[in-house]
Amino acid sequence: MILEMLSYPFIQRALIAGLLISLCAALLGVSLVLKRYAMIGDGLSHVGFGALAVATAVGLSPLWFTIPVVIVAAVLLLRLNETNAIRGDGAIAVLSTGSLALGVMVVSLTSGMNTDVTNYLFGSILAMSREDLMLSIVLGTVCFLLFLLCYHRIFGVTFDETFARATGVRAGVYNLLLAVLTAITVVLGMRMMGALLISACMIFPALTAMRVCKTFRGVTILAVILSLLSFLIGLTLSYFFAVPTGAGIVLVSVGFFILFSGIGALRK
Repeated sequence: MILEMLSYPFIQRALIAGLLISLCAALLGVSLVLKRYAMIGDGLSHVGFGALAVATAVGLSPLWFTIPVVIVAAVLLLRLNETNAIRGDGAIAVLSTGSLALGVMVVSLTSGMNTDVTNYLFGSILAMSREDLMLSIVLGTVCFLLFLLCYHRIFGVTFDETFARATGVRAGVYNLLLAVLTAITVVLGMRMMGALLISACMIFPALTAMRVCKTFRGVTILAVILSLLSFLIGLTLSYFFAVPTGAGIVLVSVGFFILFSGIGALRK
C-alpha cells in the first residue's frame, strides 16, 4: 500500500517538497522561537494569503507575486522590531489582520477564484507543482548550507544579539537572511499546509524539542527529526484516511508535543 501511494506523481512531488519545507521550517523555527518571534510565520502567512488573492484576481502568477511581497513584509517586520517603532507582536498583528482583510475583500469581489484561494487557505497536496518542487529544493539547500556554515554566528545572534554585534558579527545580515528564508518557507508551505496552519510547522517542532533538550544543537537536531516525522506520518494519514494533509501534520505535531512534555515532566 505504501508503494502504491508513492507511485502517484503528486505524492512524489508533495513528499520531496514537504520534507524540504519541513526541514527549513524546523531550522528557522528554533531561532524564531528563541528570539520570541514565533508568530511571524502566522503573520507572514496572512500576508501571503492577501497577496495571492490579489495576484489571482489580476491574473498574475501567484507564486512569483506572493514571494516578493512576503519578503518585503518580513523585512519590514524586522526593521520595525529593531527600531522599536512597534513591538514585534503588535507589528505582526497589524500586518496579518490587514492583509487577511484585504484577501477576504478581494475574494468576495471576484468570482471564479474560490477554489485556488481555498487551496492556499487550507492547503492541498494536489496543488504542489514542479515549480514548487524546484523552489523547495533550492530553498532547502540554501537553508541547510546557511546553518551548516554559519551555525556559531546564528547561535550568537539568536541568544545575545548585542554581544554578537560587539564581537564583530554582522547581526543585521543574519537577521535579514532568517527573515527572507522564513518568508519563502511560508509561501511554499502554504501550498500544502495552508495559510492557517503553516506557522505550526515552525512552532511545534522547536517547542517540543525544548521539552527534553537543553542545548541549542540538541534542540535543533531533535526539532528537525520531529518535523520530518510529523510530515511523513501526516502525509500517510492523509492518503489512507482521506483527511486534510495540513491538519493531519499539525495534529501529529500536537501529539509529539504532548508526549515530549510528559517525558520532560517525568525527567524533572
